[in-house]
Amino acid sequence: MPRYRLTVEYDGTPYVGFQRQSNGYAVQEAMERAIGKFTGETVTVHVAGRTDTGVHALGQVCHVDLAREWEARRVLDAINAHLVMADERIAILDVERMDEDFHARFSATNRHYLYRIVNRHQPIPLERERAWWVKRPLDVDAMQDAAAELIGTHDFTTFRAVQCQSKSPVKTLDRIVVSRSGELVTFRVSARSFLHNQVRSIVGTLKLVGEGRWTRQDVKEALEARDHQRCGALAPPHGLYLEKVDYDIAFTPVDTTPRPRRRKRRAGR
Repeated sequence: MPRYRLTVEYDGTPYVGFQRQSNGYAVQEAMERAIGKFTGETVTVHVAGRTDTGVHALGQVCHVDLAREWEARRVLDAINAHLVMADERIAILDVERMDEDFHARFSATNRHYLYRIVNRHQPIPLERERAWWVKRPLDVDAMQDAAAELIGTHDFTTFRAVQCQSKSPVKTLDRIVVSRSGELVTFRVSARSFLHNQVRSIVGTLKLVGEGRWTRQDVKEALEARDHQRCGALAPPHGLYLEKVDYDIAFTPVDTTPRPRRRKRRAGR
């Protein structure tokens, strides 16, 4: 069966996360419905990384197997058309035909998350479901310095959700970059794979450092404690975005340049 890679953007606010669940409507379910409307098939969408309720995506990657061969542009336009008609907050950004040995999850070599904080005293009505509102001034340099304790391979039990299904709490963080642009403070975190709630736990802990309530040594001791009760409060989901997924293979983007319309011939010519 032909396999297609889909690069997906979505607003996670109305969904119970990516994965189909019994307690609400998921991104996966919305995508499978749209693909089914287009192809007439019952399909399963496989994903590079599950996201929780309220978490967004800028560059999620999925794959789906279809019964027949379709032009990539046709797949992109048709799925998007059905998503729009269903008033979903999901967009397919790119589609490419792949070999059957490609897997959105298992072929991924790195995942990149973005977390956004709006750091100001006034409320943030326009960013309410897009960022974490933090009123107390944050010291970005102190947070970046403390983040160094988390880079590398560690037992991240402290930063792991109780319900995490990963076989091991040991993960390797390749990068944590904390930066500020005006009121916006961003965290960019990269690794091959993550534990459940790991990024949100890290952001919640580093926020305490930024507020001056914790030090770099406190972060180090929390990590070494291997105790979930020792991390900072979990950062809310609406500030988190799956920004990008890396693969060892290069992708060729679909050409979405508007095509010229054919002129209709007038009768009698």
